[in-house]
Amino acid sequence: MENILTVSNLNKSFNNKKVLQDVNFSIPKGKIVGLVGPNGAGKTTIMKSILALTTSIGKISVLGEPVSFSSHKILANVGALIETPAIYPFLSGLDHLKLFANKRTNHATTSRLISALKMDPYIKKKAKSYSLGMKQKLGIALALLNQPELVILDEPMNGLDPQANKDVRDLLLKLKESGVTFLISSHILSELQKVADDLLIINHGEIVQETTMFDILSADQYLMISTNDDSQAKKLLIQHDFSLTDEQEIKVKKEQDDTVSKVISLLEKNGLGINDISHQHSDLESSLLKLLSQDQDKEDQ
Repeated sequence: MENILTVSNLNKSFNNKKVLQDVNFSIPKGKIVGLVGPNGAGKTTIMKSILALTTSIGKISVLGEPVSFSSHKILANVGALIETPAIYPFLSGLDHLKLFANKRTNHATTSRLISALKMDPYIKKKAKSYSLGMKQKLGIALALLNQPELVILDEPMNGLDPQANKDVRDLLLKLKESGVTFLISSHILSELQKVADDLLIINHGEIVQETTMFDILSADQYLMISTNDDSQAKKLLIQHDFSLTDEQEIKVKKEQDDTVSKVISLLEKNGLGINDISHQHSDLESSLLKLLSQDQDKEDQ
């Protein structure tokens, strides 16, 4: 699959402090990729470097064309929302869209975008009256306006209510199906988990892991068990060296393929009735925190 974005040996320093250290990754077309890590890890700096909004050392190419602070014509094919959207308070939302639309973007395209983000009720009102969430949706609309092939979004869910989150999520997934590629940074990991195909995990300016959403969520699997005597079942499982969490319910870590059959056999052999047993994957937040903790432990050694 052809890569739409390639970043090679990207380095960046501010006042002799290393912010990015030999960052390397590539993104194939038609993927939604999450860029995640702690505050200050370098996520926004990577995005600004790709968009030629800051100088950096290294190589960046978009659609096979090099991008730098002084050479960035190819970025006409890239849409972006970095940090907070640039909004003119005395222009309406519609005025903003008309102002930034290129020759390829017609009225029908703009109208579909407004409807998809449910901006119709206020799109003709001046932006000074917009709430944080309304401004955020306008910023997302501007990033998507000119049918870009690559879209870079920094905290796009900031200020959005649950319905607006769903509207944005549905739109991103629809655009992905049409071939648009996304690089998204977000601290709202529960929302990112619903849309991202792949993940770039950054810590202290370095990419510490490239993985898929499926793989990171599948790394830790658990069995949720309900019996006719949960207290006794817990004691029995612990005695036989099964890994249980500290939660009130019976939550057994699935460490081998035959963990399920072993648990059932042990409980039934000891006269315990199983009311229910189900599988549970880890969520993105807990998986990310675990990985970052392991990375910190390596640094401390």
